[in-house]
Amino acid sequence: MKLRIKGNSIRLRITPSEMKRLLDAGRIDETVYFAADENARLTYALELAPVVSAITVRWAPQQVAIVLSSEEARRWAGSLDVGLYGQMNTPRGPMELAVEKDFACLDKSDAENLDTFPNPRKGSIC
Repeated sequence: MKLRIKGNSIRLRITPSEMKRLLDAGRIDETVYFAADENARLTYALELAPVVSAITVRWAPQQVAIVLSSEEARRWAGSLDVGLYGQMNTPRGPMELAVEKDFACLDKSDAENLDTFPNPRKGSIC
């Protein structure tokens, strides 16, 4: 799972195997360690919830999770849609949220594109 934080926005990109794990287990996560201290870490996660009406964020110390509707995630997984998008209000303004399928890069080899979604632009001329 890839995490991008820019300004007041968070974007996650997930691979097909991560999508399967998410649908099977209801949660996938990764942890980034910033120093030798065990507490110098951030865990980022993608979670499913049966009763959530919109994409949202759940924050706890050293952890941030984007939460999706289980039903919406299952629909998205079986569709050609690139991602799920939304906003969450914060005291400092809206936070933009995106969860996207990780597509194969057009300029990388097949080996470098393992476990990616087929790029819809493959074969097109740029």
